[in-house]
Amino acid sequence: MTSVVVADDQDLVRFGLEMVLRARGIDVVGLAADGREAVETVRRTRPDVVLMDIRMPVLDGIAATAQITDAGLPSRVLVLTTYDLDAYVYGALKAGAAGFLLKATPPDRLVAGVDTVAAGESLLAPSLTRRLIEEHVRRPPPVEGVPTPLATLTDRELEVFTLIARGLANDEIAAHLVVADTTVKTHVNRILAKLAMTSRVQLIVLAYETGLIRPGAGAALWAASENHRGRR
Repeated sequence: MTSVVVADDQDLVRFGLEMVLRARGIDVVGLAADGREAVETVRRTRPDVVLMDIRMPVLDGIAATAQITDAGLPSRVLVLTTYDLDAYVYGALKAGAAGFLLKATPPDRLVAGVDTVAAGESLLAPSLTRRLIEEHVRRPPPVEGVPTPLATLTDRELEVFTLIARGLANDEIAAHLVVADTTVKTHVNRILAKLAMTSRVQLIVLAYETGLIRPGAGAALWAASENHRGRR
């Protein structure tokens, strides 16, 4: 059973989410009304997923996400936001969040999102993510060769990194490269370790920041990837 901590400063939202999740078989192991309480609760309960609001008192969701990520806790953060272009969401993704959803998301999709993140995947709604990246990531001038932050990657790792940045899941990357899923997982783990990152979302943000991927360049692959996931 997937375990979850819900962090939101609004009582109605917090308890409402708890009811929705419990009704669908998800184990809500903790509730938090601010970011500091969220970090403490996650340290104590070590849930699979944290549903994290952005705007909270004492410690906001971005700082709380960064503390959870930096502490090496196994919990994966799924950000909940009210607005589809919330300027704070980008900061949360850079801090290590595994993805984000709108608070207006239907209950079934919310539960599916929790399960997706708990399974180790990233949750990046195409309609929101492309707009967010184009709005908040300023691509640097084109440079020759491999961007400096990626210089430690081998040619194959760079190829896998690029496919991740275009929104492909591990099985799709394996099919594209004609290799085993386990081989792709090994490459992904090595890429994360070399770049000192903890999630695929951070890799995607880095790809846009370094100019390896241009906003919109991976739209077709991204849409195809989402359609593929929807059929599984």
